[in-house]
Amino acid sequence: MADVLKKVPVREQDPKVRATNFEEVCYGYNQEEAMEEASRCINCKNAKCIQGCPVGINIPAFVHEVKEGNIEEAYKIIGQSSALPAVCGRVCPQESQCEGKCIRGIKGESISIGKLERFVADYALEHDIKPVGADKKNGHKVAVIGSGPAGLTCAGDLAKLGYDVTVFEALHELGGVLVYGIPEFRLPKQKVVAKEIAKVKELGVHFETNVVIGKSTTIDMLIEDEGFEAVFIGSGAGLPKFMGIPGENANGVFSANEYLTRSNLMKAFDDSYDTPIAAGKKVAVVGGGNVAMDAARTALRLGAEVHIVYRRSEEELPARVEEVHHAKEEGVQFDLLTNPVEILEEDGWVKGIKCVRMELGEPDASGRRRPVPVEGSEFVIDVDTVIMSLGTSPNPLISSTTEGLEVNKWKCIVADEEHGKTSKEGVYAGGDAVTGAATVILAMGAGKAGARGIDEYLSNK
Repeated sequence: MADVLKKVPVREQDPKVRATNFEEVCYGYNQEEAMEEASRCINCKNAKCIQGCPVGINIPAFVHEVKEGNIEEAYKIIGQSSALPAVCGRVCPQESQCEGKCIRGIKGESISIGKLERFVADYALEHDIKPVGADKKNGHKVAVIGSGPAGLTCAGDLAKLGYDVTVFEALHELGGVLVYGIPEFRLPKQKVVAKEIAKVKELGVHFETNVVIGKSTTIDMLIEDEGFEAVFIGSGAGLPKFMGIPGENANGVFSANEYLTRSNLMKAFDDSYDTPIAAGKKVAVVGGGNVAMDAARTALRLGAEVHIVYRRSEEELPARVEEVHHAKEEGVQFDLLTNPVEILEEDGWVKGIKCVRMELGEPDASGRRRPVPVEGSEFVIDVDTVIMSLGTSPNPLISSTTEGLEVNKWKCIVADEEHGKTSKEGVYAGGDAVTGAATVILAMGAGKAGARGIDEYLSNK
């Protein structure tokens, strides 16, 4: 019998090998490992892990079914709450959510809830287990804007309630940030994302690609001319932020968003494609979040020497511990307490990044210690590519073409958390379009809230 205080370890690709390919880093559990890990769960009566899950999955119930070897039953339990379990099992920050609340983790290590969810979801994909849809349609039409995690979740939940749902996606491929933002080695596109979207289609959801709301049509037209009774906006936050330092317009400066989109949608991970991307020989990624790690690890796989430049210390890195650990293992270099002040260029191309050393002062409003420049500590890192990963905000296209839709000073749509209700009747919103860039699972939670709100609104109408 294994040690109940310790997680069953999960197999991963060797760092030296994976730094040269785009295949998935983590292999996940097999059934035997999953059942053994599940048997560590103490099946709490008042389960804190459920409270830690933004979509409220009944975790003890599904873990119990895994322990008994009833994988299909476990999938049905997860499916009541989540439309994208194979995605969440891979990219959720479980350590600060369900696993962070796990009672087993007080003494010993918490249950690997994420890895168990991934095992169950992958099993369902392999064995083509169908999600449970609605018995009959209820005659109401709802439009969902954006096919990312918020839109897919809202659409799936409404379809299960019998609504006739159409999802409008601006890009040529479905999945939003799941396809253009998160790299292949963390979230395989064909093996996972495409199959999870197919499951949402099986619930009866319709999808239309290449429809830019605000250009091709507007929210008002969807309601007035096309007979949609409610609209959910899950259009994400695709507008990158920059530092505003000299040299930022040089060739070879990317936003992480553009860099990852080119790499993902234009298939830089596939040698048979001629992807228009400046791979770079020496790359600086400015920022310390998950997206910065994704961009750095992508540049590394495209053959570059990579530096992460971050103005605080390692303790303040906002990225998941696992992401930082993987980046280090693969050979990404961390220049911490370092802040760029200028991008140096030659003939219009990046040739270096001028930085200043920082030290941590008093805590600021976020509770993190504020970085202060050290006088006379300027130095230059020779690079030919700079990737800015400083966060994103929502594109104002939808809000500027929709009468009566309130936004805040960051151009985020104002919506209540409980039901996703906006200032415009019949219009609901959630995910990064409301919060600014956040996580996949929080966007899914917002998609669920929006579906609840729309259901309540149309049931009472």
